[in-house]
Amino acid sequence: MRLNLAKYLMIAGMALGLAACATKGELGQDAAGVVGNGINAQPGTLAEFQQVIGDSVLFETNQTEVNESGKALLRKQYAWLVQYNVTAIQIEGHADERGTRQYNIALGARRAASIKKYMTSIGFTGTIGTLSYGKERPISLCDNISCWSQNRRAVTSVVSK
Repeated sequence: MRLNLAKYLMIAGMALGLAACATKGELGQDAAGVVGNGINAQPGTLAEFQQVIGDSVLFETNQTEVNESGKALLRKQYAWLVQYNVTAIQIEGHADERGTRQYNIALGARRAASIKKYMTSIGFTGTIGTLSYGKERPISLCDNISCWSQNRRAVTSVVSK
């Protein structure tokens, strides 16, 4: 009995490991993110904001300018924030592992400031804090473009409703 349980757990672990290695595009989007991933988050919850609306804007290498897909995501975020009366958010800027720590902290700060500027320009009147983690908090670890592209991001977090 224990051998069967161990075998099932090992197979489940291998399946999860393989799923984490899915091929990504330049900006880290895969088919599951585009088509939908079956998430049933309740309306107005932080889970809905993070998983359904999306909390991360991705950037190209060494860029701080918000591209069109980033602007579209930020408009969705704005609509959700207004709908649920959010009064304060924080933008975390991140960078990939390449470059010095100081460069990446500055790059993350510019990315967060860029998101703050855009959110203000489309009408968000709440408090917007910014913070840069540089390359210190990657969400994907490997030494190729698929990981780097996921780590070049700015993440919006809800502070208060």
